[in-house]
This record gives sequence, structure tokens and C-alpha cells, in this order.
Amino acid sequence: MMLPLIPLIFILAFVEVASRQGMIPAFLFPAPSQVFLVLFEERTAFIAAFLQTLSASAVGLAISIVVGLSVALILSASTLMRKMFYPYAIFFQTVPIIAIAPLLVIWLGYGLPTVIAASFIVSIFPVIANSVMGLLSTDVLLLQLFKTLGANPLQILFRLRLPFAVPQILTGFKISAGLAVIGAIVGEFISGSGLGGLVDTARNQQRIDRVFGAVFLAACLGILFFAFISFLNHVLLKHWRQN
Repeated sequence: MMLPLIPLIFILAFVEVASRQGMIPAFLFPAPSQVFLVLFEERTAFIAAFLQTLSASAVGLAISIVVGLSVALILSASTLMRKMFYPYAIFFQTVPIIAIAPLLVIWLGYGLPTVIAASFIVSIFPVIANSVMGLLSTDVLLLQLFKTLGANPLQILFRLRLPFAVPQILTGFKISAGLAVIGAIVGEFISGSGLGGLVDTARNQQRIDRVFGAVFLAACLGILFFAFISFLNHVLLKHWRQN
């Protein structure tokens, strides 16, 4: 558990010494102690920005999970629907969010709706892709057994396909957890709120220590989301294996 901290400690120590000795320009890489100092001194602004990004990315992730899983259920139930609409799901993955973020501002205005929409757009595709893959990978012998026993399509979907797809569905959730934060940060670059807005303001002010502080908090937020989904993964898969 502690092993991943060892290289991190060495890297932080090296950057600290190199920055203080002038080996690394302070305007490129500030000393870690300076970053943590600015986080403490300006904690009110950082906490407010962190909570804004947390709420926007959490809502965006929740919507992507609900909508993505619903779409996956529909697409997996019909080959025709899958051929017609799956390319549109791919569209959300291929279009750079930074390119359409200005459009979101025009449509939704500055503020939380734009950030949530950006988070949703970035994070929905892994949910759809992994859920569809899981729903379509059900064991053929089990399908034949259910059909032999007279199960209707809805029973097959909810009593066989969906439980069988749980591991891959949760993998999609894990991927989307990190992407939701990325999407929210990009949306905040445009809307000027949260950690993304703080980074943009600090960049204009040439405050590299504030930039690193905001990036650190964004990384912590991504880790927090990933840890939550991993915990959910552990609980559900433990129950799934027992059944």
C-alpha cells in the first residue's frame, strides 16, 4: 500500500532541492513546499473551487452513468438500434470537448450547466461502450438455457445479461470517473469557475504555484472518484461472485 509513495517522495524531494538550488527555474517548477504553502494561505479560494468542481463533475458523472447505462440497455436489445445509434455514441468520444465548449457556453450560458454538460459529454462514452460490450458477451449456453426455460426478452435482459455484464459495466464507470473531472475542468476554463477557472486566472497572473496547487487538487478529486468507484466495484463484485 505504501510502495507507490516511495517514488513520489523521492521525486518531490528532488524537485524541492533542485528548485531551491536554482537547478530548475522556479517559474517552471515551484518547490513543492511553495505549492503547499499557497494551498494553505489561499485555502478558502481553493476549497471553494474544489467544491465547485466536485459538484459539477459528480453530477456530470451521475448523469452519464444513468443515461449511458439506459442507452446501452436499448442498444444491446436491438441490432437495428445498435447500427443506427451507436455511431452517435462514438461521436461523443471523437469530438474534442475543448472544441465544443464555447458552443456549450452559447447554448447554456456561463456557470454550472455548461460545466456539467462538458463533464457529461466526455464521460458518457465509456459507460455506453463497456456496458454494451458486457451485455452482448453473455455466455451462449446460459442464453440457450434461459430460452429453453421459456424466459422472455426482458427476463433474459435483467436476470441474465445485466448481472453477467456487471464487471465490464463497472470498468466503464471507472474510466468515466476520471474523464468526468477532465470534462469539468475544461468546461471551467471557458465558464471561469471552479479549479479550471482558478488555473486559467493563475496562468494569466503567472502564478505557477497556484496552477500547481489547482492541478494537485484536481488530481486528488480524480483519485477520490476512482476510489469510490473501486469501492463500489469491490462490494458489487463480491456479491456478484457469490451468486
